[in-house]
Amino acid sequence: MDQGNTAFILIAAALVLLMTPGLAFFYGGLVKAKSVISMMMLSFGAMGLIGVLWVVYGYAIAFPGSEGLVPPWSIDWSAIGLESLLEVPEGAAYPPLAFVAFQATFAIITVALVSGAIADRAKFGSWMIFAAIWATIVYFPVASWVFNFGLADDGSFAYGGWITYGMQEWFGVGAIDFAGGTAVHINAGAAALALALVLGKRVGFQKGVHVPHNPPFVLLGAGLLWFGWFGFNAGSELAADGTAALAFVNTIAAPAAALLAWLIVEKIKDGKPTSVGAASGAVAGLVAITPACASLDPIWAIVLGLLAGAVCALAIELKYKWGFDDSLDVVGIHLVGGLLGTLYLGFFASSTGLFWTGNGTQLLVQAIAAFAVLIYSFVLAYAIGWIIQKTVGFRVKNEDEVAGIDTVVHGEEGYVLEGTRA
Repeated sequence: MDQGNTAFILIAAALVLLMTPGLAFFYGGLVKAKSVISMMMLSFGAMGLIGVLWVVYGYAIAFPGSEGLVPPWSIDWSAIGLESLLEVPEGAAYPPLAFVAFQATFAIITVALVSGAIADRAKFGSWMIFAAIWATIVYFPVASWVFNFGLADDGSFAYGGWITYGMQEWFGVGAIDFAGGTAVHINAGAAALALALVLGKRVGFQKGVHVPHNPPFVLLGAGLLWFGWFGFNAGSELAADGTAALAFVNTIAAPAAALLAWLIVEKIKDGKPTSVGAASGAVAGLVAITPACASLDPIWAIVLGLLAGAVCALAIELKYKWGFDDSLDVVGIHLVGGLLGTLYLGFFASSTGLFWTGNGTQLLVQAIAAFAVLIYSFVLAYAIGWIIQKTVGFRVKNEDEVAGIDTVVHGEEGYVLEGTRA
């Protein structure tokens, strides 16, 4: 067993877990002051719930193993409760539980990302019901499609999900998604769009009405997300090697470029670059580079970052034109950024992209993977959310939303001054 790589994976897992509290700060700063606790609790609720479900059965669904093409929805019953993974196989590069821990953090952050679309108006209990069902029938299987693959001794694919192994067999190349452009960002973004449509618009929804109450929280959250993202991207190599180093550098370059691009668009469009724009631009670049971090030279990572910052800065305006209330721009940043990074690989992936080879097969498989996950996640998330809304109710009362839902849902306030209540 390689203790260095084992340590690398465990540290990467800790970094990715830190992203969810970082997301809580990022999202918490963007909502109004009387909803900050409710918003942050949606992320912390996901940490508790998905952490448990992953150990009980999530890993068994996401990584069933097999020989050849793994069915789109399958379970390794021996992995229920992780009992079969306690022993380290002879010759293993790292303990199986190290990989289990690393992938658990991916499941947690993906579910938490969805919550940004329903800020200021969602019941906590209903969110937890949605999170449990969506993780079970959407995230865990999609993770299997993308991340579950094994290699033969000669380095060729031995088994895996249809997005990686299946398309390798069918088209000669598999879709590239190094760290989760499809399974994490497109998946979460599509579900966020579905829930935004199910819950409807916030009271008084229009441009300029709902403003971030705490931009320093947003900047703090973005900083924690960026820090954790090094574990997210570089850690996905599962080894401290040259590929991990490339992913690490690209995780610096792309979001840095995206941050600048977003600020330039803001300056041109609105006259002033903002702190929230800087934070959002960095996150947009992180989203876009996630699938591509190990398949691009750093210069092409910068180009992707510039595109992501500019495109996502414009995409967040679509909710006002098309009339859906994606409260914290999960669609504009994660869905659009995830699509951009995934499809960009079809053009510029080293050795296989259209730009380098003149062959469009890589672009084709990237598009198939991206839109298959988008449609699957959107349809099921909409169905789950609709059923919850029609049964136990998903949205709080309008009067509670206007007053602020922290005290109604959690009995707490985010800001209590001495001698008074904010």
